[in-house]
This record gives sequence, C-alpha cells and structure tokens, in this order.
Amino acid sequence: MKLRNVRTIVASAVFLVLAVCLVTGVSTGTLCGFGWSDIALLCPLGAIETMIASRMLVPRALVSIVVIAGLVFFVGRAFCSWVCPVTVLNHVRDFFTPQKKRREAQAQRESENRDIARFEIAKSLGHDCSSCKAVRSKQSKLDSRHAVLGGAILSAAVFGFPVFCLVCPVGLSFATVLVVVRLFGVGDVTWSAIIIPAMLLIEVLFLRKWCTRFCPLSALMNLVGRFSRTTVPEIDNALCLETSKGSPCSKCASVCSFDINLRHPEYGELGKRDCSRCMDCVQECPAGAIRMVAINKAEEPFAVLPQVEKVFESASTTNGA
Repeated sequence: MKLRNVRTIVASAVFLVLAVCLVTGVSTGTLCGFGWSDIALLCPLGAIETMIASRMLVPRALVSIVVIAGLVFFVGRAFCSWVCPVTVLNHVRDFFTPQKKRREAQAQRESENRDIARFEIAKSLGHDCSSCKAVRSKQSKLDSRHAVLGGAILSAAVFGFPVFCLVCPVGLSFATVLVVVRLFGVGDVTWSAIIIPAMLLIEVLFLRKWCTRFCPLSALMNLVGRFSRTTVPEIDNALCLETSKGSPCSKCASVCSFDINLRHPEYGELGKRDCSRCMDCVQECPAGAIRMVAINKAEEPFAVLPQVEKVFESASTTNGA
C-alpha cells in the first residue's frame, strides 16, 4: 500500500475520532486543543495569539509551546502529513479532479524536475549545458508563510483576539462537522451553517498552495524544524541515479506533496528543513537510494561520481572525433 493512502487513513481516523467526541460531548478537545481535563496541548499558534491578545502569560500555553517545539525538533512537520485534516481534504479534492488534468500536471512537474537534474548534472561536470532548458530557483528570501504568520500575530495584538483562529482550516474542519450535525440533528438553522463550510471550501479549492505558501502554523514549525537533524531522509550518492549514472531522475522531487526537492533543495517551493516525514521519496525512489536516518550529521553536497565524469568525457571525445 502506498504511504500516501496510509497517511490519509491515519489522518482521517484521528479526525473522525475527535469529531465524534466533539459531537457526543466527550471532553477530548480537537486538534486546536487536545487533551483531557487539566492535561491538554494547545495549538502553538493559537497559544501565542491568545497570550498576545490577552497581554498576559498563560502557563498552559507556555507548556504547550515548549512541548510541541520539542516534538517538531525531533520529527519536523510530521503533523502536516500524518495528522492535519487539510492533507485529507487535499486528497479528497485531488480525487475529484479529472484524471487527465492530474496526469498532465504530474507530467509537467516531472518534466520540470528532469530539466533541473540535467542542468545540475552538466554544471557539476563543468560541461556547457546550452541544450538544457533554463531553470531557476523557486525559493525566495521572503517566505510568504512567515508574512502570514506575522499578520496573524499582529492582528491578535491589534484586535485583542486570536483572529486567525476564525479562518484556520483545522478549526474550520471541526466547526463544519459541528454546524452540520446541529443543522440536521436539531434543526439549528444559522448563517454559520453556510459561512463556515464555505470558508473551508474556499481555502481548500482556491488556495491550493495553502500548506506551502499561506499556512502560518507551517511557518511556525519551520522556525524550529530548520534545526532538526533527526528522522530525516538522506540520499546515498552511490545509489542515486543522478550521481551514480548521470541519469536525470528527480523522482523524489516529483512525488513530494510539499514540493521539496530533496536532491536539489534550492529548486523546491520549500527547503529540506520543511520535510514532513511523509517518506514518499523513500518509497518511490527507483534506486532505493533514500533512507530515513536517526541523525543527519552532515549535508553531503551534490556531486556526480568519478565514473559518470569518465563516461561524459568519453562521449565528448567520441563526438569530437
């Protein structure tokens, strides 16, 4: 079974259990604040907004921030791929997208990543790549997610209320379940039964790059996750098709849900430190060159192996003759 399906099942199960508890009145909370009685973890962004809005330190909020920061330090943004309901909603949206359109988008993405691989292989060997398509780095110095994060925190300070919590898709997911149950269960007809699901649909359908360009919670995790060196994917250059054979593969970049280019990080929407530990790259690598390591001690720079360079030089000599 593909890990994508496993993650969807896990995230769906978590959401369904918490949604049932919410509807039936069992005090477990939601992903915005999960726990039991006095033992609970709050959403770190919601905790920060609440303290800023109230202008006071809240012990439970501080504890939640520290605990979640520790989790992110060890497992990165695993929450995004294995638990967050937005991931499930994205999969549902993709399921209803015409198959032809999905194939065309995937083919285009694979083509772009192969162009990047060709360019980098030629550059690494010191060859003129006049036949390669022009490629450019996708990452910019200004991460739009951090701009949204700054706006969320500023709005809480200005309005004295955690404003972003009103539009957070995680909270809207549970709120949608609640208003729908009340609508059909007790006939509670209010504008919220229309507005809340509509806001969620708008964010899922029209902000398709929510996780990579807009999510402030993702930006907050990035501030800690960039220091994480545990349970990360690592490429073995001796097995990777690009470094061992000079073959422009880039399968790892094409299958990543968060558009991270593990082989050539500067060409992805996000950097390697935003890895969500989804492990799609590990499962889909045709050469089995990627593995999850307990501790990543040092970054191995991209460089083709000597035998590949000899093949290129031999080919150049033959063509010249």
